[in-house]
Amino acid sequence: MKAEIVFKYFPNLSDTQQHQFVALEELYKDWNLKINVVSRKDIEELYLRHVLHSLGIAKVQTFRPGSLILDVGTGGGFPGIPLAILFPESRFTLVDSIGKKIKVVEEVVEGLQLQNVTPVNCRVEELDSQFDFIVSRAVAAMPTFVHWVKGRIKKESVHEERNGILYLKGGDLSEELKDYRNARIFELSDYFTEDFYATKKVVYLPMKFKG
Repeated sequence: MKAEIVFKYFPNLSDTQQHQFVALEELYKDWNLKINVVSRKDIEELYLRHVLHSLGIAKVQTFRPGSLILDVGTGGGFPGIPLAILFPESRFTLVDSIGKKIKVVEEVVEGLQLQNVTPVNCRVEELDSQFDFIVSRAVAAMPTFVHWVKGRIKKESVHEERNGILYLKGGDLSEELKDYRNARIFELSDYFTEDFYATKKVVYLPMKFKG
């Protein structure tokens, strides 16, 4: 299953975007041999398990030009790199505390000639910037994650939806989200028909601000 699965769900891509999505496979296969950031099975299903999964966030929220997005615990660049391809006029900061993972991100970003991605090797708590949205793929339980990113979300929204967290998660989230009554859960199976997405979700948690 190659890049065509992306084109199926996102049919209005430019030639540049199509080329970048196709190029992802070779770049990841090459770098994964040097620095293992994706399991062997997942590399064979890169587009299904990583690229399209990352783009599930785009089915829930379209990022406007000039908006600032932070990807926390990006690993090999997910969900940040696929989203950066899809939204070339938004700016993405990809953070991971593990240097070798950020090395892969840097090389993939360079290989794709992405101008809107800044990879950073640090813990999110060390950043002093603020962002419109924070994205991530299940790096921690929501209460832990909310604690990590405290103070990193801008108060002023430029989107219709309030600024907040867009989190890729799976399974039963009732216990984890019980203290977040304003969280909204989007089932990825509503957007993607593949079995892999049967239990996959995007959790949108708008940030509350004391005004």
